[in-house]
Amino acid sequence: MNAHFELITENVSKHVMLTLAEKDLFTGMLQPKQIKRKHHWVANGDICRHSAFVISGCLRGYTVDHNGYEHVLSFAPRDWWMADMYSLLTHQPGSLNIEALEDTEMLLLPKSSQEDLYKQVPKFERVFRILAEKSLVAYQQRLIDNLSLPAAERYDRFCKRYPTLIHQLPQKQIASYIGVTPEFFSKMRKAM
Repeated sequence: MNAHFELITENVSKHVMLTLAEKDLFTGMLQPKQIKRKHHWVANGDICRHSAFVISGCLRGYTVDHNGYEHVLSFAPRDWWMADMYSLLTHQPGSLNIEALEDTEMLLLPKSSQEDLYKQVPKFERVFRILAEKSLVAYQQRLIDNLSLPAAERYDRFCKRYPTLIHQLPQKQIASYIGVTPEFFSKMRKAM
């Protein structure tokens, strides 16, 4: 099994134990994809048909408001999953843009294959349920943080959630994630 498949099967193995046949079935459904820095994997209005698992690089999910301001919702560094969940689950055009912040290698799992996987290896429902639950908890906590915490504390929580990205991302991206302007973020970091 190559290193790409080892990483994703290790990720799945955090939640369930797979037999060799189950690993082979799963990895046989995956589609390798590479995207260059600043290119989009999913754009606003697209129907998202895959979940992406990041092998290397980093993705960011963001929206653009009516004034043209970007609002970063999430990042997916190495060993993380990402999709426009609304679009993936409803088969409707989504509003999320998913862009590579650097050259990125991913493994894509088509939604149709994911459904087949649930039927053939029911324990995968557990894997994706756990991933969905963790994502829901993280989004809920982030919403509460954005409503109730000062920017410095939101930044502290960002650092704990994405410790590998603190020095890797442009300050503009981190500022957008915590909901402040780049200028405010720069002043805040100097004061810290």
